[in-house]
Amino acid sequence: MLLILDLDETLIHATTQTSLGAHDFEACSYLVFKRPGLDLFLSEMSGYFQLAVWSSASDDYVQEIVRAIFPSELSLAFVWGRRKCTRRVLYDGYGQPLYDGRGFVAEEYVKLLKKVEKIGHDLNQALIVDDTPAKVANSYGNAVYVKPFMGEPDDQELAALAPYLISLKTEANVRNIEKRGWRNRFPQSP
Repeated sequence: MLLILDLDETLIHATTQTSLGAHDFEACSYLVFKRPGLDLFLSEMSGYFQLAVWSSASDDYVQEIVRAIFPSELSLAFVWGRRKCTRRVLYDGYGQPLYDGRGFVAEEYVKLLKKVEKIGHDLNQALIVDDTPAKVANSYGNAVYVKPFMGEPDDQELAALAPYLISLKTEANVRNIEKRGWRNRFPQSP
């Protein structure tokens, strides 16, 4: 089974603010904080899933982060950045484009899993973990949403997520399984 992982606010938090304390490493002029338990999570998940990374960040940033957080001996199915995302313009309730604070049309980059299918992966056997539902809205049957990680040193999301993902590893079709409320089915140990 394929497990696609997002980066920012899912596995790491990158910032230019120095007030968060000691960071784990620097990449592309950002201070990067690894989500607590990340190394163990990646090691454990690689034993059950074929891993891949898909982020809406720039491709060079994604490559640098992946080199820093994934062990070199771990083979990933793919590493995709913004070029593999689909740009979507945001509209208001009247069908008019929204504008950001700088006068540009507001947009977001979404991850369409049909692109994963085009390279030979069965979407019945694919999960995507992301903190931003809007970025995988067209793939809700495959998506597992996590709380955004903003650098909190006591975060336990990956420790809670791991047993839930492992419970799905033998499912014939993960798209048919209700994933909302996954934390309630796999409560975190105190």
